[in-house]
Amino acid sequence: MQLKNKNIFITGSSRGIGLAIAHKFAQAGANIVLNSRGAIPEELLAEFADYGVKVVPISGDVSDFADAKRMVEQAIADLGSVDVLVNNAGITQDTLMLKMTEADFEKVLKVNLTGAFNMTQSVLKPMMKAREGAIINMSSVVGLMGNIGQANYAASKAGLIGFTKSVAREVANRNIRVNAIAPGMIESDMTAVLSDKVKDAMLAQIPMKEFGQAEQVADLTVFLAGQDYLTGQVVAIDGGLSM
Repeated sequence: MQLKNKNIFITGSSRGIGLAIAHKFAQAGANIVLNSRGAIPEELLAEFADYGVKVVPISGDVSDFADAKRMVEQAIADLGSVDVLVNNAGITQDTLMLKMTEADFEKVLKVNLTGAFNMTQSVLKPMMKAREGAIINMSSVVGLMGNIGQANYAASKAGLIGFTKSVAREVANRNIRVNAIAPGMIESDMTAVLSDKVKDAMLAQIPMKEFGQAEQVADLTVFLAGQDYLTGQVVAIDGGLSM
């Protein structure tokens, strides 16, 4: 898929990895839907002014089926289509299993997994009609390996992997590709506040001995969107952590 002038909807794209992905697609000449639960600030939109592409802010809750449908319909009305969907929105609610409440578990699955279902179902009909499209789901190495205190998060990210492979099989004959990315320990606001002791312990688990960068995940996302013969795959970008 040639990405220039294509329309890309990235959920959870007001900061972090999602925002880095939005910038990479815009650099490739694609139009962008910036999304978050809250309003998209004007200063964030201004970051895209020099790319010469359309940037549409659409706020809403991916975990609500009707709201997801409304957001996709708005994107199609504003841009004409959604050619690539990146299901990036996600939350954590970490605690040990014995202390985890039903609400802790359900809330994370509702956003991370059900949210991807809601958005994917909303874009599939127009994609199938166009006989072209790409869907990229942001999983995690935690979905491959598990992690202490993250049973809910791991379940949601492992669920995304099965979801990815199943949907990929269903829509491949319509030239719609569905893949997943499993980031490892990515440098972020969260890692910035960790003590050196905690950082050293985390780095000791990574064969490459360094944290990943949001821009590296963004590069991989753009690569997957452009590959016409790659579907149903889970690509770990983790410095070797999960190998």
